[in-house]
Amino acid sequence: MSLYNEWKELVVFFVHTRGQEDFWNELNAVQEKIIPIILKNYKTIMRGALKNLAKKFDVSEISFVGFLDGINPTLKRPVDLENITENSRISLDIDFEKLYIALLEAGVDNLYNLPEWNLIFGKDKLADLQVAYSEDKTITVPKIGRNELCPCGSEKKYKNCCGKNI
Repeated sequence: MSLYNEWKELVVFFVHTRGQEDFWNELNAVQEKIIPIILKNYKTIMRGALKNLAKKFDVSEISFVGFLDGINPTLKRPVDLENITENSRISLDIDFEKLYIALLEAGVDNLYNLPEWNLIFGKDKLADLQVAYSEDKTITVPKIGRNELCPCGSEKKYKNCCGKNI
């Protein structure tokens, strides 16, 4: 069985036996070990066999595969997770902007608020990313005055059409 399939089976087992919240807490603990090290060494692309990288970050090989599964979309050259083995050569060539945004989207504030991000982007760039992220997620609905024409196209006033029951 491939390491990736082992990871997926472990996720299912973990969620069924301990719950989804415990699973996310466990994965977050793995990320908390790895991400600060990667951020501190952002100028160096970490490379090596999966088993050696897992050992370097002090996590199990399966946990490291789970970490890779999470960050794979942020890698400049994604890893073929389906065929990964303990001897597979991994290159952690990360698009840090994508990683930061992915952490924002996941709501993992303990990881996107790490001080190490300032080494890579600086406070202004981080603020810009947070604003851009929040703008993408904010939906604004224009206010319709009760005496304006209804936006449904009926040519009636809003108060006498769609706004009648509000």
